[in-house]
Amino acid sequence: MPDKLRPPIFLFGNTRSGTTIVQKVIATHPDVVSWYEPNALWLYPDPGRIHDEFETIDATDKAKRFIRSRFLRYQKQSGNRQVMEKTPQNILRIPYVHEIFPEATFLFIVRNPFSFISSVEYKWQRPVTGRGIIRRLKDTPVNTLPYWVRRYVDQQFNKRILRRKYLSIWGPRYKGIQEDLQESDQLTIIARQWAIPSKKAEKDMAGFAEGQILRLKYEDFVDNPLSNLDQICAHCGLEMSADMARATTEMVKSDRKQKWQRFDPQTLAKILPEIRDEMKRHGYRIPTEITQSEISQQSSGLLPSRNERQSVAFEPRGN
Repeated sequence: MPDKLRPPIFLFGNTRSGTTIVQKVIATHPDVVSWYEPNALWLYPDPGRIHDEFETIDATDKAKRFIRSRFLRYQKQSGNRQVMEKTPQNILRIPYVHEIFPEATFLFIVRNPFSFISSVEYKWQRPVTGRGIIRRLKDTPVNTLPYWVRRYVDQQFNKRILRRKYLSIWGPRYKGIQEDLQESDQLTIIARQWAIPSKKAEKDMAGFAEGQILRLKYEDFVDNPLSNLDQICAHCGLEMSADMARATTEMVKSDRKQKWQRFDPQTLAKILPEIRDEMKRHGYRIPTEITQSEISQQSSGLLPSRNERQSVAFEPRGN
């Protein structure tokens, strides 16, 4: 029935963690349509909030009606196909999304933090393009427009007028990130952008019924895309076709897992206290060269504790 919202598919995952490629692969199914990160829509109840964390209490009846109506509208505009959505900031809003769409299908993906840090450090240097602004504003509710315009103007001023290396803020805004921007170095903040959402997501997903959410690792997905796609299709109630398998083989590449090596191991060793516990929980091993660098710095008294750490500059190795 065209007037009935089909249960959406939601992919929870931090920015630069493979959400885009997984969404593209799933959207090759003829009965699925992808929706590109309507972040402003999710902020509808409180567009001026200085962080991205929303909880169950934020899913008011008004917010539920409005957001569900927008999903139904997008579904209708897309030939009544099932909507797949993957806004990265939603990793900080899992209970909120779950409350609005309890009938949805849920996926979760995580990526090695060193790869995440390398990719995100680049994004902190690049303001959104005019094309990107238009794409985002297209799905922006009217009540949130002033906040988004202000954010984009601030971003452009900080980068293009003040000529600073980094934007004023980029990526998931965990609680306290504004204070960290005043007190911590850039790499530490990026490390926390991986670890804090990861920890919060784990706690929030504990409220899901068994089997309601499928967990993936980016590295496993790119190494064995067809096997993982088969699991995803089974979880989402989709039938994997030969066309999907062919498109997956063509799109998924596994050549982006070592780009973090552009950073000096000594630099990465300094942020291990931020990410170590979450790495262990996800089963990620710390590369030998980083571990050795950490031991060397500790022996020399060059590696300060978290409380002693001060804002310091860092530079990637090479180009």
